[in-house]
Amino acid sequence: MNRGDWIRVGSLYFPLVLALLAGLTRQRQPKQFAACLLSFLWVTPALLVVQQLNLLAGWWHFSGGSISIRGMPLELYLGWIVLWGIIPQLVFRRLHLIACIVVFVVADLALMPSCQPVIQLGRQWLTGESVAVLLVLIPALCVGRWTFDDSHLRMRATLQVVVAGLLFLYFIPEIAFALRSGRGWTPLLALSNWQRQLALQGLALLAIPAVSAVTEFAERGMGTPIPYDPPKRLVTSGIYRYCSNPMQMSCALVMCGWAILLGNGWILAAAAVSGIYSAGIAEWDERQDLFLRFGSRWKTYRMNVKNWRVRWRPYSSGDQACLYIAASCGPCTELRTWIELRRPSGLQIISA
Repeated sequence: MNRGDWIRVGSLYFPLVLALLAGLTRQRQPKQFAACLLSFLWVTPALLVVQQLNLLAGWWHFSGGSISIRGMPLELYLGWIVLWGIIPQLVFRRLHLIACIVVFVVADLALMPSCQPVIQLGRQWLTGESVAVLLVLIPALCVGRWTFDDSHLRMRATLQVVVAGLLFLYFIPEIAFALRSGRGWTPLLALSNWQRQLALQGLALLAIPAVSAVTEFAERGMGTPIPYDPPKRLVTSGIYRYCSNPMQMSCALVMCGWAILLGNGWILAAAAVSGIYSAGIAEWDERQDLFLRFGSRWKTYRMNVKNWRVRWRPYSSGDQACLYIAASCGPCTELRTWIELRRPSGLQIISA
């Protein structure tokens, strides 16, 4: 084996072994799994985005390797995912977030030049390094740390929406293009501007239920869709008044539309697999978990709101709503009289 072979092997197996040892020696915690999963899911597509930018800017070039993805050897790609996506959450979780970022930036600045001839650096490679840190490393460390600490809920939910978009609309097509060579992104790029804008706006409309569902999870349920970081309260408001699985349904519709737009049957197959998984394993696990946590409230809700079906009328749990009106306020008293004449069922008016 020459130097290049050792570098490729080491770049894959050193992070894997380190992550495995850290996982075996650390006490297992549900939040730890969620942190690793989210960080991993962020790095996986974001690193490929950086490589796409690198192909345009020429920050560095890769040589050797029988299997590559967008010109990047598969060993380096997978090793980088583990190094930036999992190891920080397992090995450096007690280190302050800023200090953790500094450690990995310094380590990467030292490793990149030492990986020649597998990685051949260009004159502007520090620019590429900065882009990788900003787009890949920092968001991955933040979303993992915030998940473990159960903090910055809105930012975590926002990053989860972004990573879902990257995975379904970018990463899965890229994998499909890599496995089966075809026209790639050409069908989308070949459309006229108005056709492309109209198609993308249609996909955005299909994605609204999923984004709305994530918002309800964060605002009403105080949680996220990720396993081991679920809502702490039963969410039956917003889009969940019409459908009990808006995220899965929206994802399936968006993926089908994306497959048609790109003219790729493999993406359509991925949408089918996603739907089958959601209707089978995911629903079974969700049903067990939610029934144990919320009992009869969940059972009543699911009897009235079904998966993969949309209600024409919003579901109401029957809980009474309260409207507080100041007794000393003259205009408020008049408003109360008007409301009482048209009082909807389930509304209680209280003078305070």
